[in-house]
Amino acid sequence: MKKNDYRLIAVIILIAALLFFIWGKEAGREAAVVEVTVNGKKSGSYRLDSRQEIDINGTNMLVIRNGMADMTEADCPDKLCVNQKAISKNGESIVCLPNKVVVTVISGDGRELDEVAH
Repeated sequence: MKKNDYRLIAVIILIAALLFFIWGKEAGREAAVVEVTVNGKKSGSYRLDSRQEIDINGTNMLVIRNGMADMTEADCPDKLCVNQKAISKNGESIVCLPNKVVVTVISGDGRELDEVAH
């Protein structure tokens, strides 16, 4: 084999690796969805890639924007759900115990790591 043959093989391998990386990153990505349950029953599912305000049984207000879901209003006395951070990663939840409302991210790319990973 000549020197140019090795260069050609290296370029082909580099292009294949780059395409594999790009394809793998995009193929597993899907829009994340939040699921709202009230008193243990599914109330609705909403995509995080849209901008919307959801009134939950007249007791809570869920706002979805910038790929995140945030509980902005609640009529419960402690307002802990309003003080929780906005959620966007697979498995994160916002819970309002007095109103029995749970908002959970149920899908997405699933590649997010916790702050502590072993």
